[in-house]
Amino acid sequence: MASRNLSHVSEFILVGVSDRPELQVPLFFLFLVIYMLTASGNLGIITLTTVDPRLQTPMYFFLRHLAVINFGNSTVIAPKMLVNFLVSKKTTLYYECATQLGGFLVFIVAEIFMLAVMAYDRYVAICNPLLYMVVVSRRVCFLLVALTYFYGFCTAIVVSSCVFSVSYCSSKKINHFYCDNVPLLALSCSDTYLPETVVFISAATNLFFSMSIVLVSYFNIVLSILRIRSSEGRKKAFSTCASHMMAVTVFYGTLLFMYLQPQTNHSLDTDKMASVFYTLVIPMLNPMIYSLRNKDVKAALKRFMTNPCDSFKSL
Repeated sequence: MASRNLSHVSEFILVGVSDRPELQVPLFFLFLVIYMLTASGNLGIITLTTVDPRLQTPMYFFLRHLAVINFGNSTVIAPKMLVNFLVSKKTTLYYECATQLGGFLVFIVAEIFMLAVMAYDRYVAICNPLLYMVVVSRRVCFLLVALTYFYGFCTAIVVSSCVFSVSYCSSKKINHFYCDNVPLLALSCSDTYLPETVVFISAATNLFFSMSIVLVSYFNIVLSILRIRSSEGRKKAFSTCASHMMAVTVFYGTLLFMYLQPQTNHSLDTDKMASVFYTLVIPMLNPMIYSLRNKDVKAALKRFMTNPCDSFKSL
């Protein structure tokens, strides 16, 4: 019985974004630029929120970890993807594939709940400003971030173990640019009911709970903003959460498009395009969203560019 669960495949072949030879080099340069912007933007956010004394608040603590997650997620995917654009043999070893899937799951689940944590942070800041530093204390911040990473790690262990518990026999061509759940299970030559169920329940549960936190938080935020009598006060309150609302809308909009589209329109190719967006494009956009609409971040960047030594002395 145990031999049925052993894979006969030592490596997989990644089809990539496109299998057309004439597109490989142009796509390489396109995604290289995207990855370089992602890396520089998120590392910039991490640096600024670490060294600038005016950005040592819970909001920027969570933003720093969102940048860590975005950088980690894109780094799990992009380097292997870029190499495969330039080589003829687009293979990935069995355990390399399992590691990539696990890393992707850690960061994507962590991002889902980090956005929920940031929504809760904005809820407390706007709805209970006098208690903000008590409710969202330094200890609570560390606890929320630690739980986010820990839950992402546990999810990755459970889901990737289920996916790689099935048999992979003769077919080994993954119709994707990285090792993901659905295209991997599509290759299996054994019963995939259990891993498919685990993947579905995990994805549905994570989306439901994180979106519930986000929606409840922003429902209360909107009510609080509407109660503010002065238009200047409403504008100031809205500006503190506008960037996060934009990031949440883009991220969850992509995931909902992927999971809620009609089954007749659903295909691995549409999954692939949605995956490009939330693994590579959104991590590139988030630093722009949070920096271009945030006066504190822009001011911190200006101070850092003017005199970086002073920033590091403040540590």
